[in-house]
Amino acid sequence: MDPRWRALVAFAVDLALVGVFVVIGRASHREDQADFVVTFWPFAAGLVAGWCAARGWRAPFAAARTGIPAWLCTVVIGMVLRALTDQGVQPAFVGVASIVVGAFLLGWRVLLIALDRSASRGRDTPGPIAYFLRRK
Repeated sequence: MDPRWRALVAFAVDLALVGVFVVIGRASHREDQADFVVTFWPFAAGLVAGWCAARGWRAPFAAARTGIPAWLCTVVIGMVLRALTDQGVQPAFVGVASIVVGAFLLGWRVLLIALDRSASRGRDTPGPIAYFLRRK
């Protein structure tokens, strides 16, 4: 698979999961989903910054190299932007956001790697997911 497509797919998954986090949060507080963008954009901006800082396009499926910086920047920059725009940044929300966004952005990468290792166990050839993960 073309490396540009791999990076685009990984970024799209991250962005979608940040969106899921926002939808779940707004729904749990019975807030109108029509204001989704108001809550979403600070975290999306943080995600973009994290991807740029990590150069995520170089190793888009790497949990440590891309997932961790994407997670930390999404939460930290997202919270700073929320504070600057008079949105809530209560400590409990920061904690929940850190846990959920971390689980989302790291979880799918770890799961993908684990599935590939499981599929390739006992074989001389890499698993079927390795084709998608490799950097060529």
